[in-house]
Amino acid sequence: MSEKDLDTLFDEAFNNAQLIPQESVPQNVQLVLYGLYKQATSGTSNIQVQNPQDLINAFKLNAWIQVKHLTIEEAKQNYIDIINELMRERNL
Repeated sequence: MSEKDLDTLFDEAFNNAQLIPQESVPQNVQLVLYGLYKQATSGTSNIQVQNPQDLINAFKLNAWIQVKHLTIEEAKQNYIDIINELMRERNL
C-alpha cells in the first residue's frame, strides 16, 4: 500500500471515529486509540511529561508510551483497523 493510500485511509478513519458515540467505546479502547493517534501523527520523539500529577494525562501518556515501538505506518494501520471494527460492531 502506498503512503498516500494509508494517509487517506487514516484520515477517513479519523473522520469516522467522530461518528462513533464516545460512551459506546470502553475507556481502555479510547486510550489505545489515543496512543495510536499520537504515535501516528507525532511519532515517539515528542513524548513529554506535561504534568505527572494529572491522572488523565498520565493515562494518556502511558497509552502513547505503550505503542512507541510502532512505526508511524503501523500505528496508522492499527488505528484504522480498530475504528473499522468499531464501525462494524455499531453498524455505522
